[in-house]
Amino acid sequence: MTSGPTTIFTTMTALAEATGAINLGQGFPDFDGPPALLDAAAAALRGGQNQYAPLAGVGALLEAIAAHQERRYGLRFDPSSEIQVTFGATEALAAALLALVERGDEVAMLDPSYDSYGAGVALAGGRAVPIVLEPPEWRLEAAALDAAITPRTRLIIVNSPHNPTGRVLDRAELELLAAACRKHDLIALTDEVYEHLIYEGEHIPLATLPGMAERTITVSGIGKTHSVTGWKIGWACGPAELITRVRAVKQYLSFAGGTPLQHASAAALRFPDSVAGELASALRDKRDRLAAGLRSAGFEVFASAGTYFLNADVSPLGEEDAAALCARLPHEAGVAAIPTSAFAADPAGATRSLVRFAFCKRDAVLAEAIERLLAWASGGT
Repeated sequence: MTSGPTTIFTTMTALAEATGAINLGQGFPDFDGPPALLDAAAAALRGGQNQYAPLAGVGALLEAIAAHQERRYGLRFDPSSEIQVTFGATEALAAALLALVERGDEVAMLDPSYDSYGAGVALAGGRAVPIVLEPPEWRLEAAALDAAITPRTRLIIVNSPHNPTGRVLDRAELELLAAACRKHDLIALTDEVYEHLIYEGEHIPLATLPGMAERTITVSGIGKTHSVTGWKIGWACGPAELITRVRAVKQYLSFAGGTPLQHASAAALRFPDSVAGELASALRDKRDRLAAGLRSAGFEVFASAGTYFLNADVSPLGEEDAAALCARLPHEAGVAAIPTSAFAADPAGATRSLVRFAFCKRDAVLAEAIERLLAWASGGT
């Protein structure tokens, strides 16, 4: 067995560090979460919550997740049998794929897609099949969905709000996915980590649609909602039969951990909605500031209704290969970003000239990045 390729995030972050470039590639904030959340973590650390957590997760967090899902979306989960806490959403996704995908199964996923999805499918012995979203609208079309489903399809991965495009699927698009799952008896695995970071539209969990609660595993986490991505506290919610299978795999991946951070995450889920709302409002302003700067530099900027990211077309600047440009930008402009093609099944396709920028940075950092890009675009140094 050979090791997999180095991720684009590792490559571009290393390049940013080597060149002193501002890193607008990897999606993590350069600011802390709410003081009350950090205080809750410190209290748990000093209060003796430092040993193994139960496999399913700390009881207080399981209860808080269940309460959150019911209050926000009307979804009811038994904390003891229908929720599993994980090391971030990535482990929840990996455990679900390892539990449910058998060798030769196909897994359909929105394309471009976050890179861990395809890796998880491959580890499980399955085959990833793209449901191609076309820029600049990135809408899910029935023809693309139908083309991706075959008799070997076992599962669909749904990511909304969608990384890397920033698309928030609307009810009509979700109805297409739900209808396909019901018709072909498919399981839906939904990545909803950006559920509270929405700037236009609304987040509608796929599990709320008719006939979907019994066939959906809903994945989310605390990191994006409260700017603590390094905590890696995630969870999976779904019917007991599916969560039991996820738990059986998870116990051999990491068993349990992050005990004090689980207790703090339980506290965060009880915060007023205004706390996450203030972050979303601030991020909307950052998105708009970066978008305006990129347009001034000559990029064509696509709409982003959620997440940390926006995409820009570099072809108006005379560039067609965004991957090649992203390799040069840290040296030439002092800014690092990610080519959107790194997330696409066909890197030579419609995403070839697109770059994904992260705007979850301090205002001063964004201002400096914009200044550098403007200087670069105008031929300055």
